[in-house]
Amino acid sequence: MSKSKAANSSEPVVIKKYANRRLYNTETSSYITLDLLSQMTREGREFVVVDAKTGEDITHNVLTQIIMEEEQRGKNMLPVNFLRQLIAMYGDSMQSMVPQYLEASMDAFRKNQQQFQEAMKGAFGGGPLAEIAKRNMQMFEAAASAFGNGVPGMPGMPGAQSAAASASEGAKDDEIAELKAQLAALNAKIDKLS
Repeated sequence: MSKSKAANSSEPVVIKKYANRRLYNTETSSYITLDLLSQMTREGREFVVVDAKTGEDITHNVLTQIIMEEEQRGKNMLPVNFLRQLIAMYGDSMQSMVPQYLEASMDAFRKNQQQFQEAMKGAFGGGPLAEIAKRNMQMFEAAASAFGNGVPGMPGMPGAQSAAASASEGAKDDEIAELKAQLAALNAKIDKLS
């Protein structure tokens, strides 16, 4: 399912949960898994899970179950201290305010995440950082082709090296190493932003 379909869908998909714990998607007329519900959630697709026998809305329980399965797979997103604080809030006089607070916090986090991603797309889609990365890559390639003689893994120009060329090769190797380090640093920054 695409995000565009999720945006165009006004009605949530009804998922029926049977006594045998199987989940039935009424939209596709097929049985599905919690993994598929998790995928639907990531795609922004709205759904409601109802008990097939009673008609009771059990969406909250199923979403909690999905979180538990994700946490058990080692994809721990909820820190232990947060979980302890959350458990401590049950029965507290502030319990009724926690859901609204958590929802507002998550909405704000999502908005910040989207704004950051859009800013990074703009920066690397032709902005100044993209130009710097492009120039560094061109400098590296030029240095590699000009000074490739004696650099392992790089084709060099044919001919014998003179003593002067050998002496300057150390400086050139240092320059190439510096360019490689700059390139690696830029790639690391780009990977973090992706």
